[in-house]
Amino acid sequence: MTTQAQKTLVQINSSLFSGQGQSSALADQFVAKWQAAHANGKVIRHDLVNEEVPHLDAARFTAFLTKPEERTEAQQAVVAYSDRLINELRAADTLVIGLPLYNLGIPSQLKAYFDHVARAGETFRYTSDGVEGLLKGKKVYVFATRGGQYAGTPFDTQTGFIRNLLGLMGITDVEFIYAEGLARSGGVKEAALEKAHEQLAALAV
Repeated sequence: MTTQAQKTLVQINSSLFSGQGQSSALADQFVAKWQAAHANGKVIRHDLVNEEVPHLDAARFTAFLTKPEERTEAQQAVVAYSDRLINELRAADTLVIGLPLYNLGIPSQLKAYFDHVARAGETFRYTSDGVEGLLKGKKVYVFATRGGQYAGTPFDTQTGFIRNLLGLMGITDVEFIYAEGLARSGGVKEAALEKAHEQLAALAV
């Protein structure tokens, strides 16, 4: 009898309202669906509000650039933290991101997370032919919630950024599920959430 290989999912929620955020709720619902389909699957969760990721500064960036044998104890701790996050992504088959929109951009805590995992020589490398991503073969689901309606307009700075950042690391199979107009009245919010839930229900896991 062949045993099914264990699948791993990494979930990253970035709402300021933690589990109460609309993006978190959608992401959580998808993860529950994934778990039902993968009884022996492993889920690694990060709530970037309750689990604060340090923002990148000169000291942390210098630690990344310093040769391993020359790092101080403090620098090694910085790198070890980044390595742990990167190793989670290496092991993951699926990545789920809860993505609210704040002032037309991604949450700063999510940017901080990306700054720790997008590292030259670890998740991408420079070659004579350009940049090569090193985290290939993963599927990403992004649950993007917005107060206004921005998809397909110049105000949607998130979609391109997320695709480009993940693509830098070799992750190109990225699917967005949008729930927009959540700050609008007249039933717009309800209709948007209903549509997002319908799309979520139809997703293959």
